[in-house]
Amino acid sequence: MSRFTLKLVALCISLTFAAAPSLGADKKDAKGHDKGGAHWTYAGETGPAKWGYLEEDFAECKLGHNQSPIDIPDASTRKGNLPSLRIQYKPTAARIIDNGHTIQVNVDPGNTFSVGDKSYQLLQFHFHKPSEEKINGKAHDMVAHLVHQAADGKLAVIAVLLDGGKDNPALKPVFASLPKQKDKEVPLKGPIDVVKLLPNDTGYYSFTGSLTTPPCSESVSWFVLKTPSTVSAESLAKFAKIYPMNARPVQPLNGREITATQ
Repeated sequence: MSRFTLKLVALCISLTFAAAPSLGADKKDAKGHDKGGAHWTYAGETGPAKWGYLEEDFAECKLGHNQSPIDIPDASTRKGNLPSLRIQYKPTAARIIDNGHTIQVNVDPGNTFSVGDKSYQLLQFHFHKPSEEKINGKAHDMVAHLVHQAADGKLAVIAVLLDGGKDNPALKPVFASLPKQKDKEVPLKGPIDVVKLLPNDTGYYSFTGSLTTPPCSESVSWFVLKTPSTVSAESLAKFAKIYPMNARPVQPLNGREITATQ
């Protein structure tokens, strides 16, 4: 293979990850930059019940059969010896942006997780208040969605439920650097260690779902961690001042299977 061909392959791989959709934006790129599209919100005439009617590209929000988030019924979830999540995160440079719907942190390449024989690279993480996912009808104070993409373009999200409590070392620099302007990416000071956002026990619920924001695209692999992490009351208050509520209501299961680790 020539040197030119190798450079071309590397460029294609780079473009694949740069073009990943954002779960925290309407028609924004992976870095949260606006690319146009219909205005949508979490309430009123442009709220979740109306998303599927705002423009043609959002039709899956009303027509999809595997939509997210969901209320996970623990008692009826099939439990078994599922593969563990092999998480390989390291301290990384990151940028923060208020994209108009949430606070999002875009990270440099090199943070991955694998499950079974599939590997995914972390692109970004963002927040919803209260948690979009529920367990047996119960929501948590907040949730962090860690958005990953595989080499084939498929998306996977690790959802970390967050309850008010101890300060989280991974979140402290995020909430200390909240942008003062929307749609303007700001570098975080120093590296962020995303692994510290996770609980020690990474047992999970797994199901096939969708993006939880327009265009609500399906075929997203979801891994909702059973054990919550914590976020400080101060960080919760800072987020709530910007986004008091930015959670899509839970969607019908439509008979889909949910599995879980023992």
